Amino acid sequence: MKMSTEPELIFLPGASGSTDFWQPVLQKLSFKHKHVIAYPSFGGHPEQENIKSFSTLQQYVLRQIPQNAVVIAQSMGGIFAVQAALQMPEKIQALVLVATSGGIDLSRFDVKDWREEYKNTFQVPDWFVEHAEYLDEKLHEIKCPILLIWGDSDPISPVAVAVYLQQKLAHAELVVIEQGQHDLAYEYADQVSAHIEHFLQQNLKAEL
Repeated sequence: MKMSTEPELIFLPGASGSTDFWQPVLQKLSFKHKHVIAYPSFGGHPEQENIKSFSTLQQYVLRQIPQNAVVIAQSMGGIFAVQAALQMPEKIQALVLVATSGGIDLSRFDVKDWREEYKNTFQVPDWFVEHAEYLDEKLHEIKCPILLIWGDSDPISPVAVAVYLQQKLAHAELVVIEQGQHDLAYEYADQVSAHIEHFLQQNLKAEL
């Protein structure tokens, strides 16, 4: 089976903004076109004067996403991935959401508050950490295939969050990594990349 047009794999970091986080997975995937989007002012990347709020950062990220994209997002990056699928579905072939809230209301779940620890550990703007956005009632509008990858030992985004997302999303499948915590994509890169590879080979538009 031959891909009609090879996709561009776009990787989005979490709140740390570390582009290195995705490197172990990125290097194991067979697809040729792969790119990690850096967030200005995050993870040591230079500031941009026009990016001073979550909404302006979101606009910046969405502008970087090309046609024929697969967006692979960690943690808070999942909000941008979901917004890309909602705002420009014609560009998005598939989503892979890893240990993310996807912009849902987490008040119903028993989750660890990550914000204070992140502010003390990473160079992260306050406006990013304090942002709250609830897209629960829009998730059903996303029609592309979605892979949810979670760890069963993640206190920040427990499996219950993934199950809820799977119920809200029209075409989502869930895989759970045993002993995986919030950094499972980095620590279990072999498993995560294998799941992504299989999912994309099965779901991307192809021709005989």
